[in-house]
Amino acid sequence: MTEGTTSAAAEGADTLTRLEQEGEIAADYLEGLLDIADLDGDIDMDVEADRAAVSIVSDAGGRDLQKLVGRDGEVLEALQELTRLAVHRETGDRSRLMLDIAGYRANKRAELSELGAKAAADVKNTGESVKLKPMTPFERKVVHDAVKAAGLRSESEGEEPQRFVVVLPA
Repeated sequence: MTEGTTSAAAEGADTLTRLEQEGEIAADYLEGLLDIADLDGDIDMDVEADRAAVSIVSDAGGRDLQKLVGRDGEVLEALQELTRLAVHRETGDRSRLMLDIAGYRANKRAELSELGAKAAADVKNTGESVKLKPMTPFERKVVHDAVKAAGLRSESEGEEPQRFVVVLPA
């Protein structure tokens, strides 16, 4: 191995260790929250796409956990921010941690990927750009990725919370 390869590998290991630490801090924070709320759930940790990913899952179908998702994922978004703040308080570093509860984000990601692919197909067929409804940053990222996978490009326009994706012709 060359010196550059060795240092890149060490940097990758350091990043993985840091992300795993973020996941552990987040899991401890969320376990406390579940105890306070008297909700049952198991916490899974992973590292996906250079960010810590923490999921709260339930064997009981997740009905109680839906309270932590809220309407259109609003409570989930707030809990994710609180969890990121808890990680920041412990580490001093800004966290990009992703939180999923009862599979909400996973299901949403699948729906949005399909929406992005459909919008890309429409643009390919008509040659006209397509504007989608306002979305959260997470939702826009998933759509952008789906459009890119379809071989087109997209941009975000507007101001939060009315920011939306525009799918553009090739």
